[in-house]
Amino acid sequence: MTGSDDVSALRDAVPEDHDAARTIAYRRSLRAARVRRAAARLHRRRLLRSRRSLFVATAGVLFASAGAIAQQAAGPDSAMSPDTIAAAQRALGVPDDGVVGPRTRAATKRFQRKNGLTADGVIGPETLKALGVEPDEIAEGAQSGDPVLERIANCESGGDPTAVSADGLYHGKYQFSLETWSEMGGKGDPAQAEEAEQDRIAAKLLKQSGTTPWPNCA
Repeated sequence: MTGSDDVSALRDAVPEDHDAARTIAYRRSLRAARVRRAAARLHRRRLLRSRRSLFVATAGVLFASAGAIAQQAAGPDSAMSPDTIAAAQRALGVPDDGVVGPRTRAATKRFQRKNGLTADGVIGPETLKALGVEPDEIAEGAQSGDPVLERIANCESGGDPTAVSADGLYHGKYQFSLETWSEMGGKGDPAQAEEAEQDRIAAKLLKQSGTTPWPNCA
């Protein structure tokens, strides 16, 4: 081989070595990229597991707190029948839906403070007694077809819950005086109260005093 042939062979070998180096660099770069992608995937999985764990823990705390709050809100009066609660609500002057909610609690506390009772917002036995409500009391009498109350109502007002006497002294289906109505736990004007509330108060008065309050219609 001549000298010129040696030079040509050397020149031909340089590109091959250069290509080999580039191939090695490419493979190293490819491996590094794969390692980075694998690390990124692992990081995402760990982050996702961490978020899920945090969500489960937070949900558990919230659920437990909600249960405690609900239990506290229910109170001892949750054992009362809806009829008794509704009767107490009517005496308190709040909507008689038979459910002890925030509005009923607030009205109960105001009533308890006014009457020297423990202002805990619970409609317990003492509060029921002060309200003039007996446990499981419903609109006895007229609602159950009590013939005595039916006769009294027909005699006093013709059964009209909005009736007011000519002299303005007697109001409602049973012609209550405002004083008697208030003493029995009624609120406002009897003639403006719900008929069921008038029935309840009348049944309560009948049970307490008989037909004496209605001497002309007994």
